[in-house]
Amino acid sequence: MPHHAQFRAIILAAGSSRRMGAQKLLMKFRDRPLIDYAIDAAARWDPLVVAGTEVWRALAPRGDVKLVRNEEPQRGMSFSLKLADAAIPRDASLVLFLGDKPLVTAELASLVCESLANADVAYPVHLQRNEPGHPVVLGAAVRPLIATLPDGDTLHVLRSNPQLTRREVATTDCGAFVDIDSPNEWNRADMLRQARASTGSA
Repeated sequence: MPHHAQFRAIILAAGSSRRMGAQKLLMKFRDRPLIDYAIDAAARWDPLVVAGTEVWRALAPRGDVKLVRNEEPQRGMSFSLKLADAAIPRDASLVLFLGDKPLVTAELASLVCESLANADVAYPVHLQRNEPGHPVVLGAAVRPLIATLPDGDTLHVLRSNPQLTRREVATTDCGAFVDIDSPNEWNRADMLRQARASTGSA
């Protein structure tokens, strides 16, 4: 098990949710706000949430997360990552969660953290489809590269950088790959969560 003090969790939660018609991270998923699932999964790594205005206001009264407000969410996920990077001590490795992935578990994140040893970046990969997923873990030595990322959803630039040592964690855990960007994906995630609960692995 990795020493938790060596890692800090970041939850990226500044998206506009245009396809959902409302701020999806505050919508109820199985009777809880969607963002709560990422917060729970990240809890052991002292999570920092980078949030847009609406989510920031909803989370501000809580004491279980630290917050950074992204006032330029149109600049994309990489800008949120830069804001978080600036707020966290430089010697910490970063565990990156996405607020719209409610099926990611702390157990999966721990496996990815453990795999970071002697590597620069680690992330889950689907065992059959070779599809990369989340959470992504960035070693402390990689963090200076965050400032060089262009605006947009360009985290993949770090994940695929051939100059970095990568560790891929092979898995079929659906939580690594399921996010919610539309009503159909919301329904699919709900069905997968129910199936997971029925097998006792929720």
